[in-house]
Amino acid sequence: MALRPLTDEERARAREKATAARTVRAEVKKALREGTMTVAEVLQRGDSDEAVSRLKVTDLLEATPGIGKVRSAAIMDQIGIARTRRVRGLGQHQRRALIDYLDR
Repeated sequence: MALRPLTDEERARAREKATAARTVRAEVKKALREGTMTVAEVLQRGDSDEAVSRLKVTDLLEATPGIGKVRSAAIMDQIGIARTRRVRGLGQHQRRALIDYLDR
């Protein structure tokens, strides 16, 4: 099934929305790196903010100080989170396990 072609105006609105979402996600990751926001706060914000809810859990972990690609993958494997999972796709037990793991 082919999608209908977008008008120039619709395409411009979609581009602006995507840019705004990327900006929000970048600000959240920066706040994590700087320590002004915790993973628990990001997960809570993901409940109400669509842009944050689409943040990949790997990106979330890698933005946390002291966690790189390898450690992020190990944490996700240990907790049982798929590597392609996004914040909105986490179940309540996965969220709790992630927060508990990082609070150690």
